[in-house]
Amino acid sequence: MKSVYLLIVLFFFLQTVNAQTQGIAYTAVGKGVATTFVTDYHSLGINSSALGWKPSVEGKKFTVGSTEFGAGIYSDSMSVDKLKKLYGAVRTQISNNDSEPANWQEQQQYAVDYMRSGLTMFADYNWLGFSYQNEKFGGVAINIRESYSWYSKLNEELTNILFKGKLADYFDSLTVVFGADTSVIANNPNYSQDTLDAVILGTISTPLNLGQISRGSEVRLSWNRYYNFGYGRKIFGKDSLFAVYGGIGGRFIQSMAMFNMESRDDGFYMYSSITPNFDIDYGAIANFNPSNYSQSGAIPTVVGNGYGFDLSASALFFNKLKVAAAVNNIGQVTYKRNVYKVNDTLVGSLAVNGLSDYDVTQSVDEFLRDGGVFELVGVEQYTLKNASNLRLGASLDIGNIASVGIDVVAPFNSSNPGSLVNPVVSIGGEIRPVKFMAISAGYFGGGIYKNNIPVGINFKLREGMYEFGVSSYDALSFFMKESNSISAAFGFARFHF
Repeated sequence: MKSVYLLIVLFFFLQTVNAQTQGIAYTAVGKGVATTFVTDYHSLGINSSALGWKPSVEGKKFTVGSTEFGAGIYSDSMSVDKLKKLYGAVRTQISNNDSEPANWQEQQQYAVDYMRSGLTMFADYNWLGFSYQNEKFGGVAINIRESYSWYSKLNEELTNILFKGKLADYFDSLTVVFGADTSVIANNPNYSQDTLDAVILGTISTPLNLGQISRGSEVRLSWNRYYNFGYGRKIFGKDSLFAVYGGIGGRFIQSMAMFNMESRDDGFYMYSSITPNFDIDYGAIANFNPSNYSQSGAIPTVVGNGYGFDLSASALFFNKLKVAAAVNNIGQVTYKRNVYKVNDTLVGSLAVNGLSDYDVTQSVDEFLRDGGVFELVGVEQYTLKNASNLRLGASLDIGNIASVGIDVVAPFNSSNPGSLVNPVVSIGGEIRPVKFMAISAGYFGGGIYKNNIPVGINFKLREGMYEFGVSSYDALSFFMKESNSISAAFGFARFHF
């Protein structure tokens, strides 16, 4: 796909690096905790009741922000060096720059590593955020956020088929064409390159079902735009003793891409709906798809629309201790363009070449393209439940110089595709050695993550009017080759007045 995931062009060209838990709140990224630390529009999708709290900058009721970005690559087993290789492969694919090609042996080994490892990538970008907070009225906020996420983990057989295509070890026979001469030969990796180039089809005499071949594999892709809104206010009490706050939020969701595949012991399923800007060639099957849509323009075409809503509550004790709980993003997205599912049929032959490098994101094209691994069936529409979550958090202010807290983020319904598998637990905080600067650090683990040490620094200048900062989801990647992530988050256009 030449139009590989247009959203992450930002990610890779800016040289920064299912479930990242701080949203676009880069100020919370360095702490690892967010539920009782976020305020203004950063609280949307996390804890909307925080809109009822006092503004983060005393005397400033309005907050406006843009150009806030967070991105990362995580793996359950790969080192930083290998993740940097993947970063380079995806960036090369986007920019069509082949200045640093890898040799065949290196590509083959890295492709196996990337596909068989649990691999997560995400990128979030804030187009615009606005909030107004008033003690009597409460707080109201809006935000427009772009979000891309990827998760993949494939078994050895499917990895081999995706990378080698018609030359995969799965096939026992190869059909080759030399001029006008067509013949069938036994599959053998020791053939000359001229012979391999002449192969047009790989076949197997005793084929297996797709579900058998892919058992234990999972791939999930989403690219969504969220139009968020929320309201929060004090319900009763005094901050100096005890006060209770409530909040409600919601969002309209536009989706440009969705791919969900899972192969388990109890069955195989796959649904996809991808913007035509990705240039996937579905072949003749598209003519029989009731949801076929091929019009595209400079702005990627929306293929699905949906909604989500949030409920939250928090309590403040003695103006120092905050405790909060929230349920976020309950809802769904309905896809009505380019919607496909897959029949769990026998895989007896394959005519495609396989991946050209170790950019694992290209596997979606190999799955869906005409003559690819899957036998597609077009459907009219498909509804996908949101990956909603449950949050619990608490934090304590230590005078004006420091704050510490704890968060637990768990799936609200783990059966929804893309949900957290296990709860993510984090602790962290910040110190404020001077009025205009905050230094943050923390720890989080669980879910797909191992042991991560986030860090960050944030500045508020001109009496808090202008705010900017930078954070990392895991500082270990800067010092340890054994670390399993590359990540960064920053913001440099937030204003309070």
